[in-house]
Amino acid sequence: MSSFSHALVTGGAGFIGSHLVRELIERGFEVTVLDNLSMGTRSAVDSRARFIKGDIRSQDDVNKALQGVDCVFHLAAKVTIRGSFEMFYDDVDCNMMGTMNLLRCLDRDAVRHFTLASSMAVYADSPTPEPVPEGHECEPISPYGVSKLASERICKLLLKGAGIPFTALRYFNTFGAGQRLTPYVGVITIFATKLLREEQPTIFGDGEQRRDFVHVKDIVSGTIASLSGEPGTYNLGTARATSVNQLADLLAEHINPDIKAAYAPEQPGELRFSIADISAATSKLGYRPKHSLEADIESVISEIRTLEN
Repeated sequence: MSSFSHALVTGGAGFIGSHLVRELIERGFEVTVLDNLSMGTRSAVDSRARFIKGDIRSQDDVNKALQGVDCVFHLAAKVTIRGSFEMFYDDVDCNMMGTMNLLRCLDRDAVRHFTLASSMAVYADSPTPEPVPEGHECEPISPYGVSKLASERICKLLLKGAGIPFTALRYFNTFGAGQRLTPYVGVITIFATKLLREEQPTIFGDGEQRRDFVHVKDIVSGTIASLSGEPGTYNLGTARATSVNQLADLLAEHINPDIKAAYAPEQPGELRFSIADISAATSKLGYRPKHSLEADIESVISEIRTLEN
């Protein structure tokens, strides 16, 4: 890892990206951030980073951002599963064509590693709540998942031809400080905000769907480890399953036990069981998550409470 000195983080003003930027700088990297601020905020970007407001679909913006860069962390994307059905064109345009534009702008003599932030949405649903390995069937059930799987495959193909080592990281349900409230992403933020407003959170389906909630700091540590680990495709999660019902109960216990969740019909595109087998990341990247939902949920609630007051 010490051989790398200047990282480009696309989407570096977003939730995960801003945490990644901060940690890279703390580890001695020079960092350039490229973000169009459609979801991220300028204030979230560490002041020590070089910031470029631009779009990954713009050749001029990407060429400017790549100046002096020797490693790339590509996080810029439209991140929504349910919303990708309605906004499928924008989703694919940003996630796929943005990735293609970034690839065509790379200087193969300068960039020596490329890491793509992918998603558990690339997988087919699992019949049981057992952790799924990277070899699990990839049959996405949302346009978002399709765009992420296509991005993985085009990166793997073109970067191999360019001789640039490539790692795809399939992030599972990430939580932590700094996640913005949106209608589609971040069930913990959505539920906690509802409870703090003394409103009922809504569970789609029976609530027995299970998720792997992984702290953003663990996602960041695994992402940076991709620079020194073996190139490949890896899950980043915790291997622990939590039902949506359990999550709602946990949040209510911390905020307002008198408020019970409401239920609504299932939504298209969402996996019933989504838990990461992280044995490959542990073996090849040295990835070992240190955080847990139970231990870290109060700090997340405290931040949301501050924003609400």
